[in-house]
Amino acid sequence: MGIETTTPNRKGNKEIYGLPVETNSHSKPRKCRRRHRKMSPVQRLYQTCKDVFSFCGAGIVPSPEDIQRLRSVLDTMEPADVGLTPELPYFRMTVARRTPAITYLHLHECEKFSMGIFCLPPSGVLPLHNHPGMTVFSKLLFGTMHIKSYDWVADAPEDKSTSANPSPATPPGVRLAKVKVDADFTAPCNTSILYPADGGNMHCFTAVTACAVLDVLGPPYSDPDGRHCQYYLDFPFSHFSVDGVSVAEEEKEGYAWLQEIEKPEDLAVDGAKYRGPKIVEN
Repeated sequence: MGIETTTPNRKGNKEIYGLPVETNSHSKPRKCRRRHRKMSPVQRLYQTCKDVFSFCGAGIVPSPEDIQRLRSVLDTMEPADVGLTPELPYFRMTVARRTPAITYLHLHECEKFSMGIFCLPPSGVLPLHNHPGMTVFSKLLFGTMHIKSYDWVADAPEDKSTSANPSPATPPGVRLAKVKVDADFTAPCNTSILYPADGGNMHCFTAVTACAVLDVLGPPYSDPDGRHCQYYLDFPFSHFSVDGVSVAEEEKEGYAWLQEIEKPEDLAVDGAKYRGPKIVEN
């Protein structure tokens, strides 16, 4: 699924974030200012992503200055900037499925980054999943969403046996994680950011109301490059006992055991054409 693109006029002035960086003797400053005023918010987002992720890759996080620059652009984004309203059919409840289908609107993808929007009807769920080697920006455009996220506990042993508590038996390969976020968020709110090793790299989205979240991933998922989307089940810390792992009683709610699973069978993500302002790829 792609978006319609147009080819920029290569004879004109180059622009970064809508600002002219090179002017020839025949160019008029007024024309450049007019171009800057006409740049749409989603085009500005694309240009910023292209610059921020240009020298990044798997496990390489943009500089703090670039993180803040991209976050500032996303913080100002509104539903109308990407052609969305809560009245669109993506956000309606359906009775045909037990688990509501989620709609994904593809804005752009290249080897450096991707941009897209998840549209969730009430009770829609994006199950717990990871973002290997990726820096992810998520901007809630409207609605209320519950986010629960985890980071791996460094150096915590994996349980590869079934010798723990007899009831229930410990599944093989469970791994300890620390809760990073467990709260409701209501738009407008600041953009959330997660990193390859911290910030809540594994997260789950649950729509309290109909909502839309604009996601920027750098770099995007890529099975050939080892960036596969892995899903998990989470269990309370007290559910299992693993040799060599202990947590103070008052801190147990801040930890959980995560177990890798196959993609949930009831997860339905339908692609739909993005119909907001066009993005000119250059």
